[in-house]
Amino acid sequence: MPQPGGWSRAAVLQWLTRQVRLQPDLLVGFDFSPSLPFDPQCGFFPGWETAPRTGPELWRFVDDLCVGEPDFGASVFVDHPEASRYFRRSNGRRGDRFVGTTGALRHVELRCRSGGFGPAQSCFNLVGAAQVGKSSLTGMRVLNRLAGTIPFWPFDPVGSSGPALVEIYTSVAARAAGVTGGSKMRDGPALDRALAALGSRPHHPLRRYDDHSTDAILTAAWLRCAATRPALWSPPELTDAIACTEGWTFGIY
Repeated sequence: MPQPGGWSRAAVLQWLTRQVRLQPDLLVGFDFSPSLPFDPQCGFFPGWETAPRTGPELWRFVDDLCVGEPDFGASVFVDHPEASRYFRRSNGRRGDRFVGTTGALRHVELRCRSGGFGPAQSCFNLVGAAQVGKSSLTGMRVLNRLAGTIPFWPFDPVGSSGPALVEIYTSVAARAAGVTGGSKMRDGPALDRALAALGSRPHHPLRRYDDHSTDAILTAAWLRCAATRPALWSPPELTDAIACTEGWTFGIY
């Protein structure tokens, strides 16, 4: 259950598995990258011969290396002698296989940048306020525990109704609702204006307003609308090979 300081990853996993039984027609968005850039010749980790070759194998790979770390943490993985070579970490630690100045990007992240959807970041960068690598690696551990129980698009086929999981990027929902200029919603009226733009009713007042809460509410409203758009389930650049390795962010086309 939720802790006083917020939700633990274990609590999210418990809630999700229970909620799916209670409300089977459910679409859930995860705001983290479920995979890493994949090279058809070299895989996720070029030069690491024992590394996995598909997205679900990557989830299990990370989870197995971090077994015993509480609440699905992934510090053991990024500190692993071989894995650490691919990441940029705090205190100026940069692995010898870290790519360029920002880190390698997935196909969908490249498309996100070129299509004006937002400045998607590399999961191999673990430094700075914009980094997404830590939450993505811990999220992969949660996905490994869910594997085979709830379809995760596009790694798994999904039907015309739920339950199903997708990767989300909250900037896509904000853009669809007319929230522009990188602004954040930190009060009720701003959130209600964005919800109205998506055809949703005003929200129930929150005890406290912050970026995370308003992003989550707005993105849930957007998912309800976007899920009925067939084109979003078949983006032109999403190939079968990308679907089983890197995955894709729902709403990027």
